[in-house]
Amino acid sequence: MNARIIKTALERTGFAAAVVAIFTFSVFPLYWALITSWQKGSEVYTVRYLPSAISWANYRAVFIEQSFGHNLVNSALVAAGTVGVSLALSVFAAYGLGRVRFRGRMLLLFTILGASMFPQIAVLSGLFELIGWMGLYNRLPGLVLAYLIFTLPFSVWVLTIFMQRLPREIEEAALVDGASPRVVVLRILVPLVRPAMVTTGLLAFIAAWNEFLFALTLTLTDRARTVPVAISLITGASQYELPWGRVMAASVIVTVPLVLLVLVFQRRIVSGLILGGVKG
Repeated sequence: MNARIIKTALERTGFAAAVVAIFTFSVFPLYWALITSWQKGSEVYTVRYLPSAISWANYRAVFIEQSFGHNLVNSALVAAGTVGVSLALSVFAAYGLGRVRFRGRMLLLFTILGASMFPQIAVLSGLFELIGWMGLYNRLPGLVLAYLIFTLPFSVWVLTIFMQRLPREIEEAALVDGASPRVVVLRILVPLVRPAMVTTGLLAFIAAWNEFLFALTLTLTDRARTVPVAISLITGASQYELPWGRVMAASVIVTVPLVLLVLVFQRRIVSGLILGGVKG
């Protein structure tokens, strides 16, 4: 009995230690960025695990001396537009690939998956020429179109899996009652896969929000720059001052919307993950 109690205590202690280690590893970078964003000048080179004083000078400088607010709006518009277009297209594509049987369906599905495996740099030159030919260089719609390259295949693949796991009796009953395929998708299947759409949309939003290479290449001025590019261009008050405090302040500001989105939609995210793990 004593040996069993000792074993249980050791297992619980080991589990608690693992949880603490994972939590520290995940949260400490954000905590360090927050601490650094409160420091000024050469204070950033002094190692302090607790803030000696809180200064909001870096946050004010980011918005006053640079057009960071405009960059935030650009990122929000581009990410929201990317999610909207991706979900609108992927829902109907997932219905055709997941519910309609035709020759070459699996080949097409794996082709879509394979398209998302190419590194961004491999398609950058061709994408640059396409965006320029369409007259969308240095414009937000050009970024939305570019981001569909990596968000649309992912959304189609994930939603197709969810569509395949829905009972066919629901769809067949609606078709018997005279519903068109469009009505079946929009009125019946979309509400059923809404948790999956929230999960997929949130992941697509995060990917579009944090994307850097396309945004750097396809934009030239603050008119269309997003926050990752804006952060990379942050400079100090003088040419001899390294802007780590401002960079950290901007990074914290950029992270807050993502944290809030996860907190708001956490129940839908869990529901979507559970739906994906249970076969209908």
